[in-house]
Amino acid sequence: MSDQPTDEAVLLETLRDAQRLGFFGDAPIEVAVAHARQFVDAIRTGPEPDRVVDIGSGGGLPGLVVAAAFPLASIELVDRREKRTDFLERAVRRLGWSHVRVRCADVVQVAREVEAGSTSQADVVTARGFGPPEPTLRLARRLLQPGGRIVISEPPTGERWTPELLDELGLRLERSPGIAVFLRASMR
Repeated sequence: MSDQPTDEAVLLETLRDAQRLGFFGDAPIEVAVAHARQFVDAIRTGPEPDRVVDIGSGGGLPGLVVAAAFPLASIELVDRREKRTDFLERAVRRLGWSHVRVRCADVVQVAREVEAGSTSQADVVTARGFGPPEPTLRLARRLLQPGGRIVISEPPTGERWTPELLDELGLRLERSPGIAVFLRASMR
C-alpha cells in the first residue's frame, strides 16, 4: 500500500484550500463536489469534448472536477481575479495536469478572441456562479461552437430562461437536477 495520496484526495484537499481562502461557500466540500459532478454527468450525455471552457472559475468548482473527469480534453479555466487564477495555476501544477490552462482574463475579452478567430470555440462551456443568468448565457453562447453545450448551475426554484431568449440565441434547454444544459443548434 502506497503512502501517496490518490488523485481524488489531492483534488479534495485542493478544493478545501480554495474554500479556506473564501473562493466559495462553506457547505461541506463533498456536497460541492457532488454538485460539480452533475456538470460532468451533463457533459457526458453528449459527445466526448475536445475543448471545455469554465467561466468564472473562482476556486475551481466545477472546473477542476470537470478537468479530472476529462483528461483528454483541453480545459480552460477563466477568471478575471488574479488571486484566484494564481491559486488555480498552483492547483493545476499540484495535480500534475498538462491538459488544463488557467487564464486571468475577462470573459468578454475571451469572447472577442473567439469571434475574431484567434481562440477556438469550445465544445462545452460551464459556469457555476458567474453572474446574472441572461448575461452569463449570452457570454457562454459567444464561446460555443455549433452543436456544443452550455452547462450552468441553477437555483433550487424559479424560472430564469425565457423562451424568447433561448430562441434568440439558438439554444434548446434541457434540465438536470441543480443544473441547466443548453444545446446549440448545429447550424446557427
